Amino acid sequence: MQKRCLAILEDGTLNKSVSFSKEEREKLGLRGLLPYSVETQDTQVQRVMDGIRRKGFDIERYILLSSLQERDERLFYKVAIDHIEEIMPLIYTPTVGQASKEFSHIFRSPKGFYITPDDKGDIETILENWPENDIRIIVITDGQRILGLGDLGANGMGIPIGKLALYTACAGIPPHQALPVMLDVGTNNEELLSDPLYLGYPHKRLEGQAYLELVEEFVQAVQKKYPRALIQFEDFLTPNAYGLLNTYRDRILSFNDDIQGTAAVALAGVYASSRITGRSFVDSKVMFLGAGSAATGIADLMVAAFVNEGLSLEEARKRLWFVDSEGLVVASRTDLRSHNLPYAHEAIQSNFIDAIDSVQPHILIGATGAPGTFTQEVIERMSVLNEHPVIFALSNPTSKAECTAEQAYTWSNGKAIFSSGSPFGNVNYNGKVFRPGQGNNAYIFPGLGLGAIIANASIIPDELFLVAAKTLAQLVTDENLQEGALYPRLTEIRRLSIEIAIAVAEKAYKMKIARDEKPSNLKKYIEEYIYHPNY
Repeated sequence: MQKRCLAILEDGTLNKSVSFSKEEREKLGLRGLLPYSVETQDTQVQRVMDGIRRKGFDIERYILLSSLQERDERLFYKVAIDHIEEIMPLIYTPTVGQASKEFSHIFRSPKGFYITPDDKGDIETILENWPENDIRIIVITDGQRILGLGDLGANGMGIPIGKLALYTACAGIPPHQALPVMLDVGTNNEELLSDPLYLGYPHKRLEGQAYLELVEEFVQAVQKKYPRALIQFEDFLTPNAYGLLNTYRDRILSFNDDIQGTAAVALAGVYASSRITGRSFVDSKVMFLGAGSAATGIADLMVAAFVNEGLSLEEARKRLWFVDSEGLVVASRTDLRSHNLPYAHEAIQSNFIDAIDSVQPHILIGATGAPGTFTQEVIERMSVLNEHPVIFALSNPTSKAECTAEQAYTWSNGKAIFSSGSPFGNVNYNGKVFRPGQGNNAYIFPGLGLGAIIANASIIPDELFLVAAKTLAQLVTDENLQEGALYPRLTEIRRLSIEIAIAVAEKAYKMKIARDEKPSNLKKYIEEYIYHPNY
C-alpha cells in the first residue's frame, strides 16, 4: 500500500502534488505525504512561474521545466499553455539549441526511444518496450543538423522532445500518443566523441545503404505497431532530408518539418505581407540567401502556390532566385545539388549585392545559419528597391539570425516588414513600436499534424501544406499587421491550430486520402479529441 501511494506521487501522469484534495488524500493513502495546504492548479502555475523568473539563465529554466514535465505532466502543460509566449522559447527555440549542445551534461532521466546500429534486425522487438500502444505522432531525428548548430549526435534528442511538447501545448495532441525518437547512428563531431559524458553511440556516423536500411526497418516497425502514426522527420542533413522525404512522402503518413513546415509558415507570412505592400502574391519576386533544405523547401511550396494561382511551372520558378556561398545560383554553375537545379536560371553569376540589383526582389528570405549576412548594405539596397521590403531572417537559434529586428527596422528607416525564425522583442523606432512576428513552425506543424491525425490521412501531399498556409494567413488580423507582425500572437495558438486542423482534415477528406469517415461535426470531434491538462 505504501509503495502504491508513493508511486502515485512519482508518476508524472497521475501526480498533482498539493492539488490532491483532502478526500483524495484519504482515499489514495496520501495523508502525511503532502503539506497541509490544498492548492488550485492555478496557484501551482504561479509558483512555477515565480521559480522560472528567479532563474538567472534560460538553460536553468529549461532544466526546471524538464523536471516539471517528468514529475507533473499536467502542470507542465498548464504552465506552457497559459504562458506560451514566455515558455515556448524555453522549451523550444532558441533555448533548445543550448539544451541540445549540453544534453549529455544536463541529462536527468530518459525520455523517448533510442535506436542505434546495434539494434538492426531487432527494432520491431525493442519497440514493444515502449509502454504505449496508441501512438499518433512520432518525431525522429538523427541529430546531424540540429538547428544551425550542426552534428550533435544523440544530444539531438532534445529536438524531438521539444517538438512533441509543442504538439501537445499548441494543438492538444495527448502526450501519451507522442513518441520522440533518436536515430543514434553515431556522430562525426570529434568533441562529442572525446567527451566522457557523451551518451550517444560512440562511433563515426553510419552512412550509405546501411543507414537507409536502418531507417527502413524503423519505418516498417512503426507501420506494424502504430499504423495510424504520423512520422515527422526533423533536423536531418539536407541530402538525407530530401532523400527520406522523397522515399516516404507517397508511401506513408510523414513529412519533413524543416523542408515543408518551414515552407508553409514562410508562405503564410508572404501571403500576409501582400496586405501591407499591396502587391499580389502572384506578382512577387523572391530571393533566398541560402540554398539548403529549408530554403528550397520554401521555394518548392511557393512554386505549387504560384501554379495554383495560374502560372505555368516555368513562370513560377522564374519568380524565385537563390544565392548561396558561391554567389547567385545560375544555370552555368556545375556545383549544384539536384534540389537546386530547378532554380538555376540563365543569368550572369554575381555576388549577393549585385544579385539584389539585377533581380530586384520584393522579398528576401534568409535560411543560412550564418549570422549577420543581412548587412546594412543589404537592407538599405532592398529599401531603395521597395517601399516596404519584406525581410525574413529565418535561421535558428537567435544567435544565427541573418539580422536582428532592430537592425532591419533601423537600416530600412522603419520601412521593412520583418519576420524571424527565433523571437525578437518589440522595437521602438522613431516613436513607432513594431512587434516583429516570429515565423515559427509551431504556427503550422501542430495544426497540420492534428488535422492529418483526425482524418487518419494516408499521406501528406503539398495541397495540405498550401491549405494550412492559406488558413494561417487568413487568421492574421489587421491589428497584427498594423503592429508590423505577419503572424498572430502566440497566445492564440491553440485556436489557430484547431482552425488549421479543420482546414487540413477537410482537404484530406476532399482528396480522398482520409482513411476514416468524416464526422458529422468535424470541429466538435476535434475539440473532443484534444488534450486539456486541467486537474
